[in-house]
Amino acid sequence: MPVGTTKITRTFGTPTDRDKWTYSAWVKISHNGAAMEQGLFLGYIDANNYTELYITETGQLLLYNHLSGSAGGNIKTNRVFKDSSAFYHIQVVWDSGNAVEADRVKFYINGVQETSLATSTYPAIDTNSTINGNNLHEIGAKVGSFDFGGVMSHVQFVDGSALAPTEFGQVDATSEIWKIKTSCYGTPGNNGFCLKMEDSSNLDLDSSSNAATFSTTGTLTATKDNPSNNFATMNILDKDSITFSNGNTTLTWSATNKGTKSTLGMAGGKWYAECKATDVNGGSSGTLIGVGTGANFPSTYLSATNSGWGYRCQTGNIQNGAGNEAYGNTYTDGDIIGVAIDVDNGYVYMSKNGVWQDSGDPTSGASGTGAANNQPSYGAVLSGTQFFGCSSYDTDVLSWNFGNGYFATTSTGTTEADDAGIGQFKYDVPTGYYALCTKNIKLYG
Repeated sequence: MPVGTTKITRTFGTPTDRDKWTYSAWVKISHNGAAMEQGLFLGYIDANNYTELYITETGQLLLYNHLSGSAGGNIKTNRVFKDSSAFYHIQVVWDSGNAVEADRVKFYINGVQETSLATSTYPAIDTNSTINGNNLHEIGAKVGSFDFGGVMSHVQFVDGSALAPTEFGQVDATSEIWKIKTSCYGTPGNNGFCLKMEDSSNLDLDSSSNAATFSTTGTLTATKDNPSNNFATMNILDKDSITFSNGNTTLTWSATNKGTKSTLGMAGGKWYAECKATDVNGGSSGTLIGVGTGANFPSTYLSATNSGWGYRCQTGNIQNGAGNEAYGNTYTDGDIIGVAIDVDNGYVYMSKNGVWQDSGDPTSGASGTGAANNQPSYGAVLSGTQFFGCSSYDTDVLSWNFGNGYFATTSTGTTEADDAGIGQFKYDVPTGYYALCTKNIKLYG
């Protein structure tokens, strides 16, 4: 669920235990640095009384308890959270009645307690937090309108219990990776809730035994991206002059000749994604959509070297460091470009609104019929790990769909999936091609 500027809210009732609670959420961040704090959870009475959990401008996790205008607890990690390629499991335990000061607030990240702290001002014994008070609570928010812009899943709150992380996750016996437990904790307390965010028609549904009612400000956007099957997005670490939004799938440029790539790479297999030209200045810009090794990003454009292949909106040409070859039709605002990459045979194909350019056939295998990199001046094959990529020569806006079913906040309006039944695309996925996500990489990569 990309939250964006959306908030899920509820006013709590009388708590089971005001001094003891546990918060757990699986989050995929969208963090652009300065002035881009990311709110996770907020309990709010007024400007002098609130408790907020958020990711700071510098990427640190911070819990700040503000009571009667003063700090009643201020815990901040040294660790920074800037990896947008996977989900973090973030858990906070508030236990202010604990005689051990350092045990009154605990952070757990992916099941491991975070003990390296930049700030460790613990609350005095039996200090209340505004979280779990009889007041307004907001998921995906903090004071000052810095709402969460990434993806959230399985947000749980337990009133009256200080829980271990094993209640919400477990170590996979094979991979030894921390993975989600998708069930809700059985004893949530008076104010507890469990928002799985897996029902696209009711994303603020409380699946706990309390079945509490929530309100949503704005429009929640459903996504196939989840902790059990992590989908590619665009990479916020390649953020030079680019603003990321809508769960890191929408890109807005503020300067030219800058590019970015997908978070997941492709060392083998066949893969498909779509990119909507949301605003490419009427097709007069030099937007490039395609694939590459990522060697050029973020400081320059997709086709700056031989390792990148870009389909240009202004001319319809394929650009590569080796040249600029006539290929297909121009495209403009509202057009959707499909990118099919056959890493096994070394070819990439481009479509415009479902029509493969130059009569391309992504299923043609070794012949590379109509492939963008198999034009007369090129006759080249791809090599090395590939990434979906794009760049701009102007102040453009592009929105990618890696199978989540949306371009920004607009649904594809279709139910096209890959051969594994995964993803939701606007147009038919070529036979043998797959959405770029961890389940498919394991099986077909």
